[in-house]
Amino acid sequence: MSGSAERVARAGLIQLAEPNDARLAQFVERVGAVEALSAIRSASAPLPGVEHYRSRLPGLAAEATLERAAGAGVRLLIPGDLEWPTQLSDLLLPGGGGDRAAAPPLGLWARGIGHLRLAAARSAAIVGARAATSYGTHVAAELAAGLCSGHGFSVFSGGAFGIDAAAHRGALAVGGMTVAVLACGVDVPYPRGNAALFDRIIGEGLLVSELPPGCPPSRSRFLDRNRLIAALTPATVVVEAAARSGALNTSNWADRLGRSVLATPGPVTSALSRGVHRQIQLGAAALVTCADDVAQAVTSLGEQFARVGDLLAADQADRLAVRRPGDQLDPVALRVFDALPGSGTCSLAELGVLAGLSVELVAQRMIQLEQLGYAEPDGDRFRLGRLVVEARSRERSRAPGGVREA
Repeated sequence: MSGSAERVARAGLIQLAEPNDARLAQFVERVGAVEALSAIRSASAPLPGVEHYRSRLPGLAAEATLERAAGAGVRLLIPGDLEWPTQLSDLLLPGGGGDRAAAPPLGLWARGIGHLRLAAARSAAIVGARAATSYGTHVAAELAAGLCSGHGFSVFSGGAFGIDAAAHRGALAVGGMTVAVLACGVDVPYPRGNAALFDRIIGEGLLVSELPPGCPPSRSRFLDRNRLIAALTPATVVVEAAARSGALNTSNWADRLGRSVLATPGPVTSALSRGVHRQIQLGAAALVTCADDVAQAVTSLGEQFARVGDLLAADQADRLAVRRPGDQLDPVALRVFDALPGSGTCSLAELGVLAGLSVELVAQRMIQLEQLGYAEPDGDRFRLGRLVVEARSRERSRAPGGVREA
């Protein structure tokens, strides 16, 4: 995981800014999050409107927010984390020609058992009208179920009524992975009528937002959220959208990012399909009618998002190499394993903070890790198991330039 100072600084900057703040994102890219926050506090940041950020400083409580979030099973993902989807860097887009400048998120709050980077690697977004027809919800659910069960895709959407909810439910119905990208905090059940659906997604998938816990939604936040759905997935499928629809905003972002834009046709008499039909007519979207069509349309999936292979990069290589024999670990257990330090020990409470999980969940998964030899107790604390340490030593000895075993 990335350094704690960086994580705290990014949590603070997220509280000071609204989503998709291109100027702040560019400043952070240049000087780093810790320096950016320090410059804002000292009023030395060369940022237009810096007083806007400073006006929120009195309410800033980044460390407390991270602690409360961890207690609720919410983790903050930041660039450099194993779970961070690197394709989000594509969102660094200039403005012009009627398009506003865009920026990748400073961080993403996640709640659930899913692994965001792995989920996004083979995925499609399904979006559409909130006031959907029965035809539209049927198509969305069938597409989601088919993509998950027949092609191993994850399904992303926005957690709204109508097409979004149908897509999430279709994925869950076949035991698939689904990710809801929200325009509010991941602890805010909006719309409230989908509260039970969100609870199920937390248990089987993932809720994601760039807004900190407790934040309510707003119109602008919905529009900014749409760029994340488009950026995270290699294809966006529009199922039912009127001539003016938020779903079309998502497809526009997908097109601008070079992602595939797909659309399902509806009855020619339906106002809720006019936007979709217009996209198909103009060549802005490819027509699809089933999950097989979507999977076939995303032929460049391996090229676009094969960057998941770099999950094996840098200091995580040893750990992932060790993990291969233990692929039976569920995502929560893997997260606890990732939180264990390379040397030294951690308490259950410390592991909970690092992993973004409750102490109860950490304790449950620690039993599994101990049984497999991946962790071992040291008094009331825990360390990496001897099996892991020995396997890492062997991996290093086999590496080019290393000392080879006789």
